[in-house]
Amino acid sequence: MIGAGAVGLIVNPAAGRDIRRLVGAASVMPHHEKAAIVRRVLRGLEAAGIDRVRYLPDGAGIVDAAADVPGLRLRLESLPVRPQGSARDSIEAARLLATEGAGAIVTLGGDGTNRAVATSCGRVPLVAISTGTNNVVPSMVEGTIAGLAAGLVACGAVAADEVAPAAKWVEVSTGGVRDVALVDVAACRDAFRGAAAIWDPARVRAVVLSRAEPWAVGLSSIGGRLRPLGPDEPGGLYVELGDVAAGDPTVRAVLAPGLTADVPVRECRLLGLGEEVALPGEAGIVALDGEREIPCRGRVTARVTAGGPRLVDVRRVLTIAGRAPVT
Repeated sequence: MIGAGAVGLIVNPAAGRDIRRLVGAASVMPHHEKAAIVRRVLRGLEAAGIDRVRYLPDGAGIVDAAADVPGLRLRLESLPVRPQGSARDSIEAARLLATEGAGAIVTLGGDGTNRAVATSCGRVPLVAISTGTNNVVPSMVEGTIAGLAAGLVACGAVAADEVAPAAKWVEVSTGGVRDVALVDVAACRDAFRGAAAIWDPARVRAVVLSRAEPWAVGLSSIGGRLRPLGPDEPGGLYVELGDVAAGDPTVRAVLAPGLTADVPVRECRLLGLGEEVALPGEAGIVALDGEREIPCRGRVTARVTAGGPRLVDVRRVLTIAGRAPVT
């Protein structure tokens, strides 16, 4: 056991580098900038009294570069994971950190990175820093502040139950295969995974959303323009895409940075928490958080539940910590 005061660190070196840089106007997040963010996270963790960090070897030297600064007192220990450059790296790192009893995990990545972590982190609270393309769950939070919040939760200075409730997510099943998405599950027409990332709404039949905010980027942007749904609302949203030629109304959505589209919609309705819905089409691929992942094997069903990861509200952590009397 590593102790409740220790913090895990998972950096995805591939985040912010997919094909949406070609089809849209998304920025590339260079490794040196990720290292700079990690360096600030480490300073924040130190300020909160954390002295031990267990991290996923990222294969690109990001964490090593961040730690190569004078005066750093933290002990950084790499997890026994040999990076393969896939989501399995994050999944295994999160599993080890949960097993070892980490007090919190800081992630650098997008929705896909955090989905991988969420599948195996158990009850360990997550502080998710946005470095991906479509970032609905992770936030653009300054690294020092993120590290400070993670450290305060990990060492018990702020109770996790007050600042890290379990999030909603979408559970999906097809042909006996079960998986989850933090934000959206989509039934796609594609026969092959291809470049994975979705940017053409014509390839999507329907989507189930755990949240739909008007300012979001990605498939949840479609729902956000139709019926905004907050992360704390009990329930989900089902959106079936339509056909302009059939006279279906359209909604303008932001599918990726710099990429907007008029999306025809046939149906949009609220789902109760736990309500199962069948997605149209028995051929194609199921996309999870904007990336094609699972070949359809017959009927596809999905439901929004409250079984997701514990996501730390960084602002609330610092607000509560700031009420402490000066000693």
